[in-house]
Amino acid sequence: MDTSRWSSVDLALLVLRVGIGASFVFVYGWDKMSGGPGTWADLGQNMALFGITVWPTFWGFMAAATEFVGGMCLMLGLLFRPVLGLFLVVMAVAFSSHVAAGEGPWHATEMATVFVALLLTGPGRYSIDAYFQSSERTTDAEHA
Repeated sequence: MDTSRWSSVDLALLVLRVGIGASFVFVYGWDKMSGGPGTWADLGQNMALFGITVWPTFWGFMAAATEFVGGMCLMLGLLFRPVLGLFLVVMAVAFSSHVAAGEGPWHATEMATVFVALLLTGPGRYSIDAYFQSSERTTDAEHA
């Protein structure tokens, strides 16, 4: 097996994770998190597109937290697949809200595509999840 190829793929996944994660932390998530309950309620109103009209502030906070905390997890490769699942839910709501407003849903579509691709590839070797998985394998082998 050509390990230099795998190192390049792992490095590319790291660059992608850090770039996408940082944009969600600093461009999208921070504004929404720091906006407070008014911003969260406005954001959470989009859940009405799915028939959910209760607790808009809660849903808005969850979306903001997904973008902010989830972006950090994405950068670190921590809880990688569960976080991507949450991001896909946020992108589905973003897609629907943009369509309902007569706007283009392309950014949400593009990000959902990236998230699905990352779900399929995994976080790569340079991630906290990979570190813990290799530690578990070492511990299991020692006890076998």
